[in-house]
Amino acid sequence: MDATITAPRAEVLRDRYRSRLPERLQELAGPIEGNVDLPLHIVWSGRTSYSLDRPKSRMTLYRTVLAEGLSEDLMVLLHHRLLTEQWPELRRLISPYIREVWEDAFPELLRTAPADTTAA
Repeated sequence: MDATITAPRAEVLRDRYRSRLPERLQELAGPIEGNVDLPLHIVWSGRTSYSLDRPKSRMTLYRTVLAEGLSEDLMVLLHHRLLTEQWPELRRLISPYIREVWEDAFPELLRTAPADTTAA
């Protein structure tokens, strides 16, 4: 693919994800257990309810909210401790643009990631 087309698109995506970031991870104060129902502006088809008590379900919820959620959604649907705990695996499942933006903003996430997964 032509780099002149790809580079601007990549920066647009990075800017979009960067604009949604909290100032601090601790601002992510969502639930840590139970079920979460996502609003239609985040998930408009398919599964909308996720269990935080089931690791795969929780991972799918976090992946979806990171990709599609607005700033306010991140604050009320994600929890900083769960994000940090899941980050080593989650970072391999999300877009590289999301991963770069979050790891640039919050270096503490990098400390949880194994060194061999940086190019996943």
